[in-house]
Amino acid sequence: MNLTKEIKNEIFREYDIRGVYPTEINADVSYTIGKAYGTYIKQKQQKKCIVGYDNRYSSKELESALIQGIISTGVNVLDLGLVTTPMYYYACIKAGLPAGIMVTASHNPKDDNGFKFSFDESGNAKGKEIQDFYQFVIDGNFDDGDGVIGFYDVKEDYCKYLLSSVQIDPTRQLKVIIDCGNGTTTFFAPMVYNATKEKLVVLYGKSDPDFPNHHPDPCVEENLKVLKDAVVELQADVGIAFDGDGDRVGIVNEKGEHIPADQLMILLARDILPNSENKRVLYDVKCTKALPEEIERLGGEAIISRTGNSYTKAGTKENDCVLGGEYSGHIFFRDKFLGFDSGLYAGLRVIEILSKTNRPLSELLEDIPKYYSTEEIKIQSTDRRKKLVVQAIKDYCKDAGYPLIDIDGVRIELDDGWALIRYSNTGPHITARFEGKSEEARDKLKEYFMTLIDNFNI
Repeated sequence: MNLTKEIKNEIFREYDIRGVYPTEINADVSYTIGKAYGTYIKQKQQKKCIVGYDNRYSSKELESALIQGIISTGVNVLDLGLVTTPMYYYACIKAGLPAGIMVTASHNPKDDNGFKFSFDESGNAKGKEIQDFYQFVIDGNFDDGDGVIGFYDVKEDYCKYLLSSVQIDPTRQLKVIIDCGNGTTTFFAPMVYNATKEKLVVLYGKSDPDFPNHHPDPCVEENLKVLKDAVVELQADVGIAFDGDGDRVGIVNEKGEHIPADQLMILLARDILPNSENKRVLYDVKCTKALPEEIERLGGEAIISRTGNSYTKAGTKENDCVLGGEYSGHIFFRDKFLGFDSGLYAGLRVIEILSKTNRPLSELLEDIPKYYSTEEIKIQSTDRRKKLVVQAIKDYCKDAGYPLIDIDGVRIELDDGWALIRYSNTGPHITARFEGKSEEARDKLKEYFMTLIDNFNI
């Protein structure tokens, strides 16, 4: 079976392979990618890999075809079954197998699916590595062989590891509400959080790949509405939401207010840096200016990075950071954790912090410098047009002499605020975010640059 001519280049994105099922990704495509992957990692001296899948309707079918493709090259597969993406990362580390594929489309719409994958110790494939692999798939020169399938039930070990990596003070019993969003965490989060002995309420704790209650993206305000209302109504101490595959987190304080991930990182830095010799923290270009200012106030070194799970994870490791994260809710801990992003673990760390103080969550961040930020704004475009628009804006800003950071799109740094314009690597749109020292400064930046985007996005 060789369907390389039918595989679209567009599904090979910046951080992963992702497309619509069954028109762009189906069992045949998955088998072919598996055959290419097995051949590819054999050339890197890898003889075995790990595979897991999330709770989407198409995931089991895609995983089965993928595994058949891989073993047909002579590579052995360790099958995890249904797991969250962080469980897959944990299994790779514990099994000593750096090569692997996770079948997931994360927080994308229900009809999407895809593959996060690594070839070796360098971690998740990204950028040029993925485009090189696409060319390898299209070339179609695949090995034949007889690999075998083994099975690894990682659930119990992983849940024990999460709990062993926090020290929650049992004397302050908190009321905690978790929102599983009908995603893959429904199978694991209630068990883990019940083990903390806190007063637990679970929202949308039944697996349903239709995601009938809200889109499984915990960093979008509208997806947190029920959680925010429940926190206030039930007088909970904290609300914690997870995305579809469990690697991202959203936090709501006791007032029912969403704490953006960049402010969450301030809370975590305040907890970690005073007691750590390593004081390097990595953050992405979408984050508030208050974050690097607070890191530096704590005696740390703030390192800015381009957006993207694969880049943030690699950058956190390569720069030997004790903490890394990005605005979308991926948080990487390297103080007493293995360094991958886990929404369940990030939530536990917030509970750990709250358990050691009588102050409410809102008070722990009330003294940070006040900046006025927009949420991330998505502007519909096309995969081709979005790149041209961002390049045009970058050229315009350079010609205008604006101070800018261009590691990921363009972030224009002005005296009274900043503007970020970049193209999404997971969908056909441009993203923007604006922040000012005042609401007026923020709104002026937004009006100016949104008009600029509209003028080029035609």
